[in-house]
Amino acid sequence: MAEPLFRQLQALQEQFPGLPPVHRWHPDLCGDMDLQIRADGRWIHEGEEIRREPLVRLFASILKREGDDYFLVTPAEKWRIQVEDAPFIATQVARSDSERAPILFTTNTGEVVPLDGEHAWQLRPYGQPPQPVPYIAVRDQLFARVSRDAYYQLIDWAVEQSHGGGQTSQLWLASAGKSFLLGNC
Repeated sequence: MAEPLFRQLQALQEQFPGLPPVHRWHPDLCGDMDLQIRADGRWIHEGEEIRREPLVRLFASILKREGDDYFLVTPAEKWRIQVEDAPFIATQVARSDSERAPILFTTNTGEVVPLDGEHAWQLRPYGQPPQPVPYIAVRDQLFARVSRDAYYQLIDWAVEQSHGGGQTSQLWLASAGKSFLLGNC
């Protein structure tokens, strides 16, 4: 099932430079594909990891979320897949010296996402025991969990602010002229 879809995706990639307009595609559900995006960012098809990075990137380009379900979508097909946590992981982070410039995240599939007012920033529980972990919106309700390495870099850049007469404090990030909560101290 993966190879015919790969060929179809290659044709779509030529037709739509950049990301395909999956938000405009609404084909009927074809069924469930034995494809899972694991919490560690690996893409598993029929029990085997997809090691071809171009194939993972093509699949990521046609990923769509509807409610709590995830799908690979083309103009003619729609296949439900499983996602353990978030479909992407923000593996790298960079910033300029200007607080007006956005902090930039790079995902495990190569997408670059700015931390700004247009990309939602959330703290959600993750792991055992659950701890608040930052997630950033990549596109169209698809999120990336911030990796541990990137998180530690963000902590270095964060500014501590006290609240309640010094009883509690929080870490905040400045990006694109806005402030984003990184967590409590």
